[in-house]
Amino acid sequence: MSYQRILTIQDISCVGQCSLTVALPILSAAGLETAILPSAVLSTHTAGFTGYTVRDLTDDMPAIAAHWQKEGLRFQAVYTGYLGSTRQIDMVRDIFTTCLQPGGLRIVDPAMADNGKLYPAFDAAFVQAMKQLVFEADITLPNITEACYLTDTPYRETYDRAYIDALLAKMAAAGAKTVILTGVSYRPATTGVVVFENGAYAYYEHKRIEKGCHGTGDVYASAFVGAYMQGKPAYEAARIAADFTVRCIENTQGDPDHWYGVKFEPVLGELAQALR
Repeated sequence: MSYQRILTIQDISCVGQCSLTVALPILSAAGLETAILPSAVLSTHTAGFTGYTVRDLTDDMPAIAAHWQKEGLRFQAVYTGYLGSTRQIDMVRDIFTTCLQPGGLRIVDPAMADNGKLYPAFDAAFVQAMKQLVFEADITLPNITEACYLTDTPYRETYDRAYIDALLAKMAAAGAKTVILTGVSYRPATTGVVVFENGAYAYYEHKRIEKGCHGTGDVYASAFVGAYMQGKPAYEAARIAADFTVRCIENTQGDPDHWYGVKFEPVLGELAQALR
């Protein structure tokens, strides 16, 4: 396992096991020096909690990046999660240019939609800005809904392999390089992830757990990035991340008091072991 420095840019939900409070420990467990650029600080995440506080850090982001440039700090990869505005997307594009080492990886999780709909904070202008970010990236990790918005494809709840193939072809035609398409389910009892790289399709199928948990997309993306940065091929990284996410959900099932996220911490050792 090589020692590398990665930057992840997303919000901090202080309680709720998502975004940076998931990415930082998972990337660290993968053996990566993990720097962070918070885009906002929330007291909790926004799903199920009420009266939460939000502090937008957009105005602080350029000065932080400028200080890194002054100090000569560079990163082997930049990995983005939830971004709150088109202005933040523009800042990330600039950071890709100024803070990556030559040949560094641009990894984008376009966290903006699910179940056929955009998240409430986003609109068509945000989608257009996200398209620019995604199609400049080296790796992107959309779910099916996000891929539909990125390619102007009508969303379908039921689909077949031909629909997924067409979606991936549109992503590639628009400029996407490696696509990790999550939440692809061809059978009721299973779901999985498609790795589309250099025009080749590979599918990893695993069991489907009906009861969803908040933050599992962040868990998956962070575990994938950690595995990939440690030299695992994209398909192997996708498999490791999927298995780890399933274990996190299994570890949380049966605990009615833990409704706000997954108890990933007790199984972090399993991820570290998988990367060895």
